[in-house]
Amino acid sequence: MEGPQRVKSRPTAEGTCWTVRGYTTRRLRWLLANAVSRAGGRLGNHSVHSSRFPERPFPASRRTGGLPWQYSLWRCAAVIFVLASVAAGGWLVREPVLLGAAKLWIVSDPVSSANAIVVLGGGLETRPFEAAELWRRGLADKVLISQGPEERAASMGAIPSQSELNREILLKLGVPASAIGTFGTASKNTRDEAVALREWAERNAASVFIIPTEIFPARRVRWIFRREFSGTAVRIEVPSVEPPDYTRWDWWKKEPGLVAFQNEVLKYIYYRLKY
Repeated sequence: MEGPQRVKSRPTAEGTCWTVRGYTTRRLRWLLANAVSRAGGRLGNHSVHSSRFPERPFPASRRTGGLPWQYSLWRCAAVIFVLASVAAGGWLVREPVLLGAAKLWIVSDPVSSANAIVVLGGGLETRPFEAAELWRRGLADKVLISQGPEERAASMGAIPSQSELNREILLKLGVPASAIGTFGTASKNTRDEAVALREWAERNAASVFIIPTEIFPARRVRWIFRREFSGTAVRIEVPSVEPPDYTRWDWWKKEPGLVAFQNEVLKYIYYRLKY
């Protein structure tokens, strides 16, 4: 077979052009450069030009300097898989974690004989009932009810105030009227109640109080009362009581439990910062 013969073509405006069996040397160079660019690596996101023939740009390689789209897709899939695995793992171990959180948060004091059992405002479904139970056990001769501010409807006599409701519950549970007393006037929050109880203790020479409250507020209640009575000989005992709506074993499964835990964490932080 005969080898390629180089013959001289006709002169052009760009100069003399040689051909090999009908292919111009310029065309061959373009094909060679394009093949090298396809097989040899990344040439960037710009067109490839011949240094000897600047007037004739070569097409850019299909491979770009960025990551191939297939690799980016696999990387996104891997990230999604990791996040899904973490979420699934958290869901599977949620109960031990939430039980542990409640165990760390809840505090409860052992109780002993006291001068009075204190019923704070709020917790109408829990606090007066526990106070009556402690009174029946003979732990104190007196039950003190916090006097909170009256709501507009209560001041008009349309509905009983919360203090009156606590008193009615105690009477229904067998606590005699002679054993029920009050402390404070228009206490707006737990700190006001702590100040009012200290004043009552000073007037009545009391030394021990039992303050039953729900499992999540117990930490805040104990802290604010002990802080108010610091420097005195008065002992504050705060037994925690599980409310009827939830327990420490299932509080995250019920809306009242979730709301109570969330609110008490925020209140505790607020009380520590403010008082």
